[in-house]
Amino acid sequence: MTQTFPEKKFLEKIRIFSNAQLKYIAFLSMLLDHVNKALIYPYLSGSGSLQILSNLFDILGRIAFPLFIFLLVEGYFKTHSRKKYLMNLLVFGVISEVPFDLFTTRQLYDPNWNNIMFTLAAVLAMIWGIDTLKRRMENLPKALWYLASFLIVGIMCLLAMILGLDYEHHAILIGYFMYIFHERYVLSIPFSYVSMYKEPWALLGFGLTLTYNGERGCQNKIFNYCFYPVHLLILGLIRMYLGV
Repeated sequence: MTQTFPEKKFLEKIRIFSNAQLKYIAFLSMLLDHVNKALIYPYLSGSGSLQILSNLFDILGRIAFPLFIFLLVEGYFKTHSRKKYLMNLLVFGVISEVPFDLFTTRQLYDPNWNNIMFTLAAVLAMIWGIDTLKRRMENLPKALWYLASFLIVGIMCLLAMILGLDYEHHAILIGYFMYIFHERYVLSIPFSYVSMYKEPWALLGFGLTLTYNGERGCQNKIFNYCFYPVHLLILGLIRMYLGV
């Protein structure tokens, strides 16, 4: 189905954010969510202004994850080196694990729950494998490639749950739908939303993917990779100090 002119005109009007701007929106959303969980949740009594603030942070905190998956898929298609991209995610996954465990459980290491960097690496590896298979099967009926991709997605969902990756199979499914509808992200939104329907406010993040203007923007690679482990470490140490 071709894109109607009114739809195209509307989407062009709202495409106002670069890759960098969406990334920093996601960072801010993630920070609010983590501050809420680490420093506000322990003090909630069920009502009052602190509860209202926590509810607001819960809503805003749901923006981050859809944006991170979206930016990962965009990165897959635009990076100069997919191998280096994957290695960076894995390396910073290792670096982030102790800060993540301090933040989530106040333990130095918890093998049952692993940080989002590993999740993103799993999604990247999955779409890379599926995309490679697509090229190798281009002379075969496309239905065969879809069947093969479904099998890969199923295996990756199972592995994500076994390995205790953050967001587990939800991330795998959303990454797949965003890859499939890469050139028409608007079509990925209902499928992605159903994949994490228990988080209704995630729709805000999915909606923001439509504001991407295709530009890279001003990036700071060191900040982008370090923000995740550093802020988790700070929040984890604060939790330990306060005993919450």
